[in-house]
Amino acid sequence: MKMNKIKAMCGGIFCAVLLLCTAACGASADPGTQAGAERAEQSAGTDPAAAEHLSIPDWDNLGEPDPIPLTYAEQFTMDRYDAGYVLITVADRDRFLVVPEGMSAPDGMDEDVAVIQQPLTDIYLVASAVMDMFRSIDGLDAIRLSGTDADGWCMDEVTAAMKEGDILYAGKYNAPDYELILSEGCDLAIENLMIDHSPEVKEELASFGIPVMVDYSSYESHPLGRVEWVKLYGVLLGKEEEAEAAFNGQARILEAVGEKNTGEDPGQEDAATVAFFYITSNGAVNVRKSSDYVPKMIGLAGGKYIFDDLGDADSHSSTVTMQPEEFYAGAKDADYIIYNSTIDGELQTVDELIQKWGLLADFKAVKDGHVYCTTQNLYQESMAIGVMIGDIHKMLGGDGQMQYLYRLED
Repeated sequence: MKMNKIKAMCGGIFCAVLLLCTAACGASADPGTQAGAERAEQSAGTDPAAAEHLSIPDWDNLGEPDPIPLTYAEQFTMDRYDAGYVLITVADRDRFLVVPEGMSAPDGMDEDVAVIQQPLTDIYLVASAVMDMFRSIDGLDAIRLSGTDADGWCMDEVTAAMKEGDILYAGKYNAPDYELILSEGCDLAIENLMIDHSPEVKEELASFGIPVMVDYSSYESHPLGRVEWVKLYGVLLGKEEEAEAAFNGQARILEAVGEKNTGEDPGQEDAATVAFFYITSNGAVNVRKSSDYVPKMIGLAGGKYIFDDLGDADSHSSTVTMQPEEFYAGAKDADYIIYNSTIDGELQTVDELIQKWGLLADFKAVKDGHVYCTTQNLYQESMAIGVMIGDIHKMLGGDGQMQYLYRLED
């Protein structure tokens, strides 16, 4: 079991206070003499970490922070103080102060600011989309507890870590194993948006002194805004350079698609139209609303989503369920169709797709052989959005090896 950082921090403060008392006594034992002053100065200077604890800054005197620049993300901000602290604000409501290793939280902090003490080594990760961000910055060793069991992961590294006991299953968002979480010295819980349906869990974790951060990356309006959340997690782990490199790698793929296909005018008349959907267990059709990030990826890749104004743009729901007749009327003339394999698994042939709903045989894309399917690991691999945009661009161009899309066999 790893050392509980709260105890470690308290121990450090105790040592610092003891050191201060020793220095003060040494000075008073020889008042007014140079020797007494030298002894006090030497006592404070023998341990740099302890000396740092002796000078805990005041919250109101930290000065003006410098914002950490972001390109696309709108659901969080980060501000760095000269002292080394970083203040993170999520969704304009939750605030967290990242305290560097060897330092203490400032005195007189606002009550609504939760402290995240570095280093982080025992995170309880419930937001599955975040796991790929940690993987991309070589940060999996900071995850000790998972809200998804081993058989629920599509990433080999994560599955292996759970089978080897490096990452333990600690229950899903609404039924966490509190005993395990406490025994492992959890230092941060990263939840998905479902936690809003179980606020008592968030309150219980907070009552144990565990800061709870909710990942809002799915609320980002730009697809690469989702990817940019890796910079937040890079700050938490002290891996900002790695996070910047991971984000830039995806951004460069978008740039490579070409300036004419950057989504400035995704509705151009000559753009190929694309439908993205899956058939539900009761025979309905689940599609993405027009303002969702998937239609935006299609636009960035140079295509045009088949539905112009589908769904409530102000709703945070990403999908719309349509009756087959309605979907047929709106999508039968799409130039390409992409079947979303996330729910019921990957398909291999067009016949398998038509077995789900016979009228698909009448679709233009089926007749033209433009039927594609997503790989099932697409949604867990949240750092692959740039790659997916590149894949859609390759699909529309009819050439190139794709990673998250493949054509169904006739």
